[in-house]
Parts: sequence; structure tokens; C-alpha cells
Amino acid sequence: MKKLTDTSNSNNFFTMVYDIVAKIPPGRVTSYGQIAALLDEPRAARTVGWAMHSIPDGIELPWHRVINAQGKITFNKHGQGASLQRALLESEGIVFNLKGRVDMSKYQWQPQEG
Repeated sequence: MKKLTDTSNSNNFFTMVYDIVAKIPPGRVTSYGQIAALLDEPRAARTVGWAMHSIPDGIELPWHRVINAQGKITFNKHGQGASLQRALLESEGIVFNLKGRVDMSKYQWQPQEG
């Protein structure tokens, strides 16, 4: 497996996004906006989304743990779909409500957690 800093993507911001995503533990989620804020770029949530859609092949990241700020799945990694993302999150113990949302107050990762 490649190290995150070995990506062919020269965009340092993307690499920093990947470094944060790699730290999200099982059973926790984060939002695009939270990642942007952690990088001191609070208005860059959309760019975080672009980074997530551009994960280089060969780099394993817990991509499924990144959802939107409303607790909804919006990510579609290489056409695998929301159903795969939901199944991966549920396998980690994350519960969705009847509207298909994750309770961010319960499951949102706080970096000080580890």
C-alpha cells in the first residue's frame, strides 16, 4: 500500500484531506465541512468533496466515514453507491434514522478522540 504522501496528486490540500480521513476511527463519521475547518479552510468543504472523489487507486482510506453536515450520505466512490457506504457504516455500528440520516451529535468524530 502506498503512503499518503506518495500520491501522484500534487495538490497538497488533497493530501492533507487524506491524512485526516485516515485518522477517523471505526464507528465515527465526519463531514466535508469539518475536515475543511480542521485544515483552517472553513469555506473549502466542496474542495474536500473533490479530494474525496479523487482518492488515488492503491490508497486505502475509510472514505465511507465522510458524510455531509446534515448526516446524509452524498459520496459515491467510483460508482459504488450510497448503499455500500451505508452498509459499511452500519457494519461499524452507526445507526441511520428513518430519514436516512446519522445523528451527528452521537457519531461525529472529534479529533481529540484519536
